[in-house]
Amino acid sequence: MLNDILLIGEKHKKAAESIAERVLVEKEAKEEEQPGYRFIVAISGESGAGKSELSHSLATVLKKEGIRVKILHTDNYYLIEPLKRRAFRELNNFEDIGPQEYDREQLQRNIADFRKGHTAADMPCIDIITEKVDRLVTDFSDIDLLIIDGLYAIATEGIDLGVYIDLTYKETKKNQMLRGKELTDDHRWKVLEKEHQSATELRRLANTFVSREYKVLFRD
Repeated sequence: MLNDILLIGEKHKKAAESIAERVLVEKEAKEEEQPGYRFIVAISGESGAGKSELSHSLATVLKKEGIRVKILHTDNYYLIEPLKRRAFRELNNFEDIGPQEYDREQLQRNIADFRKGHTAADMPCIDIITEKVDRLVTDFSDIDLLIIDGLYAIATEGIDLGVYIDLTYKETKKNQMLRGKELTDDHRWKVLEKEHQSATELRRLANTFVSREYKVLFRD
């Protein structure tokens, strides 16, 4: 997302280092089975949990290992554009909030572009300032690894490592207000509660967890 604000701290960097160790091992194993394999990491968690910060930190660690990384933010894939989303949710009494809000077909097309090393000619990118969707051209030919960052990222088909940050929106209110991406009013809290319910159901899909204290726990 363009003009996003990241609040990266030492906890994000340390967690990224731990996750990177597992990524390197599993990536190497995949490449032994399938030379040229393109690895995908998905990072999920509720609003304010630090998904973007952890994604950026992980990409930075892997870059130092000579791995070229692209971060794909699923918030860019909403079916309803930002300027219309608030009214749409209220009109539908907040009932349609969940993974179904995203354009999964577009997301899967762009992931397929990465897998094949193609150029994606139509990648959505939300500008937080204008609240409009730009369309980008992205060359994946020299990208080694994709990080998918988003509330429902671990529900994406075909990921290799799923990370879930165990912090709820109630525990991250301060971070949400500091970032100021959206109004923190009654509408927002209703959205966050619905997202919390959906995210809790998807947690089981992860095999790597970041605790409330930002300690990394692995599940085989």
